[in-house]
Amino acid sequence: MSLNYLIQPLTIADQPFLWEMLFEAAHLRDEGETSIQAAMHHPLLARYVEGWGREGDLGFVAIASGTNQKVGAVWVRLWPGTEKGFAYVSDDVPELAIAVLPDYCNQGIGTQLIAHLLEAAKPIYPAISLSVRAHNPALRLYERMGFRAIAGSEVRNRAGGISLTMKLAL
Repeated sequence: MSLNYLIQPLTIADQPFLWEMLFEAAHLRDEGETSIQAAMHHPLLARYVEGWGREGDLGFVAIASGTNQKVGAVWVRLWPGTEKGFAYVSDDVPELAIAVLPDYCNQGIGTQLIAHLLEAAKPIYPAISLSVRAHNPALRLYERMGFRAIAGSEVRNRAGGISLTMKLAL
């Protein structure tokens, strides 16, 4: 059954939900964490949400129709100067983060969120990058959306597995 939902631009008021989405995107639950505080207190992760709404931030939230429950989000953030994310490519290429609440996965929400983001990003950015764990099923979604792995980008992630950087030219 397909969920009816609306996709709207993220605002500064959505920052609390972004923390929840960062918790999911970083697979902290899979690592035994039980609270979004784990994302908020992890310096390499927290920078993906801290100060949301700064120049270059762009994103969307999916909201279940009739309930107004936020169920997923996608966002990009630029990493200027010495501040670099896990999938840093260059100062003018933002890094994508995405998550959908577990109960709403596999319903096409992630696909629609990314499609909205890419459409909005095309006139602004030359490309978008992301970091993904090699065993993450979302890798196939990213490939369907046109992202390609950057050769030689494989790195050992904090969970001990392999992550790679993917990029989509806009």
